[in-house]
Amino acid sequence: MELRARVNMMRCSHRLLCSLFLAAALFGVAAAATRRHDWDISYQFTSPDCVRKLAVTINGHTPGPTIRAVQGDTIVVNVKNSLLTENVAIHWHGIRQIGTPWADGTEGVTQCPILPGDTFAYTFVVDRPGTYMYHAHYGMQRSAGLNGMIVVEVAPGAAGDGEREPFRYDGEHTVLLNDWWHRSTYEQAAGLASVPMVWVGEPQSLLINGRGRFVNCSSSPATAASCNVTHPDCAPAVFAVVPGKTYRFRIASVTSLSALNFEIEGHEMTVVEADGHYVKPFVVKNLNIYSGETYSVLITADQDPNRNYWLASNVVSRKPATPTGTAWALNNVSFTLPHTPYLVAMKRGLLGAFDQRPPPETYAGAAAFDVYAVQGNPNATTSDAPYRLRFGSVVDRDAPVAPPRPRLLGARLRRRPVRPGVLQNANMLAANSSETHPWHLHGHDFWVLGHGAGRFDPAVHPAAAYNLRDPIMKNTVAVHPFGWTAIRFRADNPGVWAFHCHIEAHFFMGMGIVFEEGVDRVGDLPPEIMGCGKTRGGH
Repeated sequence: MELRARVNMMRCSHRLLCSLFLAAALFGVAAAATRRHDWDISYQFTSPDCVRKLAVTINGHTPGPTIRAVQGDTIVVNVKNSLLTENVAIHWHGIRQIGTPWADGTEGVTQCPILPGDTFAYTFVVDRPGTYMYHAHYGMQRSAGLNGMIVVEVAPGAAGDGEREPFRYDGEHTVLLNDWWHRSTYEQAAGLASVPMVWVGEPQSLLINGRGRFVNCSSSPATAASCNVTHPDCAPAVFAVVPGKTYRFRIASVTSLSALNFEIEGHEMTVVEADGHYVKPFVVKNLNIYSGETYSVLITADQDPNRNYWLASNVVSRKPATPTGTAWALNNVSFTLPHTPYLVAMKRGLLGAFDQRPPPETYAGAAAFDVYAVQGNPNATTSDAPYRLRFGSVVDRDAPVAPPRPRLLGARLRRRPVRPGVLQNANMLAANSSETHPWHLHGHDFWVLGHGAGRFDPAVHPAAAYNLRDPIMKNTVAVHPFGWTAIRFRADNPGVWAFHCHIEAHFFMGMGIVFEEGVDRVGDLPPEIMGCGKTRGGH
């Protein structure tokens, strides 16, 4: 039934009927509900780490409210932009937006931003249970506090055999991890765009559910004057448990820079879900989690009930003194967003809205590429040219970052094998320096086929290091320093989708690309996503 529903969906020309048909076909009209939310986005003074600062809030709070729904439900979020001087766009991270690509919330890719004073309704179906998140996708507003979690429960009876899920628990908690700066995102963005570039630096605090503690309130007179360690905004988050019970902790990282290690003092964690997919359970004492990733872990409250236990997150995979590149690029091309969203331009045939020349798919000297060497060419060109994929093809990704190169390989299933592809991490402009990059793909999940250290060797690694039997599915994956990660996905979701490093400053500086697939199959576009670039005045 699912395949038939998808095929019919591609032939449907009206966006509302398409969405309703999808929900009805996959989950049944009687079981699905419409869950409505009204959000007012505004700047408010908050003290998440005890230091008073302006933050972008939802209905006066950061993080925003957790969206809770059941598989097959329709989510409607009415967003009013009350920022007065800033645009807004919100991305529903991990939600594939099947049939509603215009609701992905990526400014410049799927929609024009929401102008100050305007209201925009995001409407989409949550088609798969799991743990997800949402966050701003305009400028660097994610760093300013516009974020929150999405929890999608299994539809009754969907898991089969009378069980809702392949594991049991007595209760659950959500844990949103974040890093926090005292400088405004205006200052950070201006520094990144300056010549010479001024890096954002390391965060001042780490937050759990929007709460943390700045450890040095007396570091400067300005900080001392604005720091209040008794402020209720920075009181530690508390997670109540009953001794002997088992709890599901849904964990998401919306950090702008930091890779984190998470642990619950004195308790082992059993990992059961990653990015909305069940995994074969495995036990850990702590968990590395990168920006854009989500996990579910089970813990049993089986320790001494007469005391409390700390949840802790610590930065990993970064050296604070590591120089950051300014030539973030793939294939020596740094990505820029067009003024007219790709989805609108392609659907309406606005050929002058972005570069029509195909972006490069390879680079010279690939076989002898030295990932450990300082690269000889520190400069990169800029481009907003998208990669156009054959609809239904299988896509492998082959691209080292800084200095970069992508290689797209499409092949229809059952016709010919797909060649290996990887994300290859390399040395930055300074000697002996490389950083972890968590890459996030919009509109899809992908198989993680393998990973390793050093330069990827297509003659060796696919046979030696690939898992083609039961690879994990993710929507975000880390590429480690001087290492490679191989992924594969099917280009079967009509629309235009961003693929980018989830570190806020890195995407701002051009570490990303855009895929187009089957735009001709997308239904009528809602006029509300237009109004910028070549669509001004209703054109």
